[in-house]
Amino acid sequence: MHMKIIALIITLWYTGLFFQTFFLHRYAAHQVFTMSKIGEKICFFLTWLFQGSNYLSAYGYGVMHRMHHAYADTEKDPHSPKYDKNIFSMMWRTKTTYQDINKKRIEVDSKFTKNVPQWEGFDKFASSKLSRLTWAALYVTFFVVFATAWWQWLFLPIAFFMAPIHGVIINWFAHIYGYVNFKVSDTSKNLLRFDFLMLGEGYHNNHHKHGGRANFGGVHWYEIDITYCIMVVLDKLKLIQLKKVSSVS
Repeated sequence: MHMKIIALIITLWYTGLFFQTFFLHRYAAHQVFTMSKIGEKICFFLTWLFQGSNYLSAYGYGVMHRMHHAYADTEKDPHSPKYDKNIFSMMWRTKTTYQDINKKRIEVDSKFTKNVPQWEGFDKFASSKLSRLTWAALYVTFFVVFATAWWQWLFLPIAFFMAPIHGVIINWFAHIYGYVNFKVSDTSKNLLRFDFLMLGEGYHNNHHKHGGRANFGGVHWYEIDITYCIMVVLDKLKLIQLKKVSSVS
């Protein structure tokens, strides 16, 4: 029965991560491909379905991520190991900045908000305490039914905080550890030579050098961007349209 707990965590990890990198990051923030309005709405729904209690708004994420690129590793960066004393202070500042942007409590330069997708009604519901607590209750129920040993409950906080964990891996560790292909003005690094863990997000140095590219890998033969491979298939199926300018030659 414990395999069902592990299967749940793996499923939540990769499905939530996929829609974070595919929809929130590459579409909302960088717009390296286009899709229909129906496709966009479907992605909003699937992001909520798979991120669950961790749901992130395309608007809040997209605007904040553009600010990260513009101000990387400066005092204006929404998240930087250089200006936060530890992981927890960085993530708290990230959360506060994200909420301020998403709830439009602060004024943001129009260059950061241009064409970022919004679905305010759905975001309000998906980001609500009711939605988050309902998902949390579903996770707990799953553990009550299928957990067979105390140690399996250690995975429950991962389900609750999956998106922040993904954020820590890239925003903290990928600015401290790893290797560099390009000299850039910030501390971004590539975490893994084959990024099976973060579906391409781990090629952070590559991405900071070429922010408009759909393919985060591809500099070396072993840098396989799994999300980009899926995007190529979706492009061939005419479900999305990759922008030629973003393709790696």
